[in-house]
Amino acid sequence: MRAEQADSIRRKDALAGCREPVMATQAECRPRLRGLPNVSSRAAVPHACGVRGTQGGRARKERESMASHGNSVKIGAVELATPVVLSPMAGVTNPPFRQLCREQAEAGIAVARAQRSSSAESAGEASGTGLGTRLTGTASASGVEAATGMGEATGAAASSDAEHRGIFAPAGLWVCEMATTRALVEGREKTLNMVQPDPGDPVRSVQLYGVSPKVTAQAVRILVRNGWADHVDLNFGCPAPKVTRRGGGSALPWKTDLFSQLCEAAVQAAREASEEAGREEPVPVTAKIRLGIDAEHETWRDSVRLAEDAGISALTLHARTTSQYYAGHADWNAIGELVQLADLPVFGNGDVFDVADAKELMELTGCAGVAIGRGAQGRPWIFANLAAWMHGGDVHVTPNLGEVAAIIRRHAQLAAAHYGDELKAMREMRGHIASYLRGFAIGGQVRDGLARISTFEDLESGLALLDPDMPYPQAADGRRGRAGKPKRPRLPEGWLDSRTLSEAERERISHAEIGVSGG
Repeated sequence: MRAEQADSIRRKDALAGCREPVMATQAECRPRLRGLPNVSSRAAVPHACGVRGTQGGRARKERESMASHGNSVKIGAVELATPVVLSPMAGVTNPPFRQLCREQAEAGIAVARAQRSSSAESAGEASGTGLGTRLTGTASASGVEAATGMGEATGAAASSDAEHRGIFAPAGLWVCEMATTRALVEGREKTLNMVQPDPGDPVRSVQLYGVSPKVTAQAVRILVRNGWADHVDLNFGCPAPKVTRRGGGSALPWKTDLFSQLCEAAVQAAREASEEAGREEPVPVTAKIRLGIDAEHETWRDSVRLAEDAGISALTLHARTTSQYYAGHADWNAIGELVQLADLPVFGNGDVFDVADAKELMELTGCAGVAIGRGAQGRPWIFANLAAWMHGGDVHVTPNLGEVAAIIRRHAQLAAAHYGDELKAMREMRGHIASYLRGFAIGGQVRDGLARISTFEDLESGLALLDPDMPYPQAADGRRGRAGKPKRPRLPEGWLDSRTLSEAERERISHAEIGVSGG
């Protein structure tokens, strides 16, 4: 199927004079490196501590160097030096997981920098540093940051030079779980906790779901005025029945007037709130869309025109319809066509599970970057691989089971600190643990025990039963998450009868808007 998509896109490129592929071609044979560098040094970490935390000229030079060796993308005021986005996932992309993914990407960039250095010895030394001592750590209950070498980076980010704060994302965008606009405006505790940023993230990204332009504008103002977001993404891609049956998510773009009004309201609110907050440039608003409801009711071509007119700064296309859910294959042809249609940066999403997938998608379509969701579940180190590659490096992290156990432990400690509740953190970790252990040959009894943890003691007892020397299995690579089967979309009654919203429909969906965040 990919070969057919490639032929189709190349034919279009030949006719349309497509721009050169964004990513440079890499060698087909890449060594499988388990090591990543010591990232505790300020000089080695291309984070806010290396970019924004230094003085004047040096900070600018670091920023320019990263942009020149990567594929920098501008999203409104935000410069994305590594064009990769962690897609929002309910119950997954909370602050602890986002922090882990960000740290992995930072370490991957550090590898790339070492490999680009004039000294071959530097590259070799960086590649040989053990993953377990730098990324996964040997975290104890009282020393998570010290054990992983990330404490200095995180602390420096929090106190970094304001010159590039909120406008330069060196390692990628790490987007929080979908927050419901109504729940945010009403100040619901779960949603307010959800949008709390990773303190070390230099550009704070929040995705919003809503069906009311007025409420969406209020939610954007809250995020910007409180400094909770430097980038706001609007969700028009969620296929979950509880969302689409209320006219939201991937169902909403069918109503072109509502789609335009919602985008315009969010952009205008971001501009006004940014000015009130004293920002030099407004917080950019982006949108994530799908192909449409089904093959007979596509919306993406209309959406790009309407989004540009509304002032949206970038688009992410999950190249499936609502009815496909996550089944089958993403239509990368559509991403390539969207790139041709759009004047905005386009991020491709769907079926990216490793560097090879990202490379193929970007080369076939010319998209500005990739958004990864299910491919990151249980393996935040995928961002080390991707970031290194995007900056000219060559890394393939393959942690053994002991190293995976160490990152599970660290993840749990970050979760406990975030929630302030050991039981809640352990319950949250149950699903993550299942993803982390995917592909490893672990007995059912051990898996079952780890799926029932309620305390750190339970977690430690379960991890102690794992064989720390078990190598990373091939079965752990490839597709992740539940693909499922195509489903009949759940839509409001009569939704497909017209491309515009009737007053009765507007009234009905405004009362039906869900007040629970998370998708």
